[in-house]
Amino acid sequence: MRVFQIEGGWGLDHLVLSSRPDPRPGAGEVLLRMKAASLNYRDLVVPDRGYGQYTGTLPLIPISDGVGEVVEVGAGVSRVAVGDRVCPSFLQRWVGGELNLERITGSLGGPIDGVMADLMVLPEGGVCRVPEHLSDVQAATLPCAALTAWSALVTEGGLRAGDRLLVQGTGGVALFALQFAKMAGAHVTVISSSDDKLARARALGADAGINYRSEPEWARASRAITDGAGFDHILELGGEKTLPQSLRCIRPGGTVSMIGVLSGGTMSASLGLIVTRQVRLQGITVGSRDGFEAMLRAIGQHRLEPIVDRVFEFAELKDAMAYLASGAHFGKVCLRH
Repeated sequence: MRVFQIEGGWGLDHLVLSSRPDPRPGAGEVLLRMKAASLNYRDLVVPDRGYGQYTGTLPLIPISDGVGEVVEVGAGVSRVAVGDRVCPSFLQRWVGGELNLERITGSLGGPIDGVMADLMVLPEGGVCRVPEHLSDVQAATLPCAALTAWSALVTEGGLRAGDRLLVQGTGGVALFALQFAKMAGAHVTVISSSDDKLARARALGADAGINYRSEPEWARASRAITDGAGFDHILELGGEKTLPQSLRCIRPGGTVSMIGVLSGGTMSASLGLIVTRQVRLQGITVGSRDGFEAMLRAIGQHRLEPIVDRVFEFAELKDAMAYLASGAHFGKVCLRH
């Protein structure tokens, strides 16, 4: 079978199209014929061994998110059947309950081989059936980006109708957050460096937008949107350069969900704003299988459709990664197997 794998050393230069023997499922396992994949910022970090010892060992098949069809099952499998369309869970060992070291280190695309292969064998407990209304490409966007947004707003954030949410950017996580928040009846503000992307976000239901290029002090500009009260929730994707402003426009008692560190990973914010205003700073690492299945039920019930920016072919993985790194995308960057 075809695979993309990192071999012979770390770095994008060592990411090559190769082959491996076709796998077969053992007891309790399922064999998937992969249909599509989608990229996350994490996938740009893995080739450079960006997660240290938890990145895995070589050769490593990268990319965590995808969808496949069950083509064979091992003895004792009951969760899924041949012909089912399923997504692998991002954290293979986190079914439910609280996160711990064992559960957080079982992620696909490093240290566990990822989805850039024609065929894939996983434990039956590591896959979830996807809503029928979604295309393969749309379904492939769900395991990491969608669940991260769901965990931040629903599982951990307790988002309610009428809450005010600030979302940073228009990538995959940000747009899923916009869609989930509108589904729940919340008010959503999006910040972006592009007026065109802000207009597209409004077309998806965003209630307000701020261009942080023309309004570099966007925390100040956001006060009018919340009548000076501050946001109930902020989806924090920037990190070092955006967190200080997030803490200036979150309401007392509000929640800042820390999801990304795209502008840097050093904390340089005023900690006093967290303490004196009783702000909840919540780290989010995707989510559990239980959370994934709850999200899938909601997506199916509301017939939500993920926003896909561009689709590349399997052999164009490096081109797709370069496009994601450019920041030009609006929504998800995907690959068709």
